[in-house]
Amino acid sequence: MSKHLTYGVQVIGLTRGQDTRFHHTEKLDKGEVIIAQFTDHTSAVKIRGKAEVMTKHGKIESGS
Repeated sequence: MSKHLTYGVQVIGLTRGQDTRFHHTEKLDKGEVIIAQFTDHTSAVKIRGKAEVMTKHGKIESGS
């Protein structure tokens, strides 16, 4: 789960397989939250901008 701390944070889904590509992009505003789920097609999520990312392993802040 990710909570965006500034306007215009981008969340980008990346594909699985030998050729990793972008397959989905969301642009979120300050205070908006996105919940990401990994699927057969999504292997990673990239966050651009200042956001608070919460996982079962703890909390991380992206961007500075």
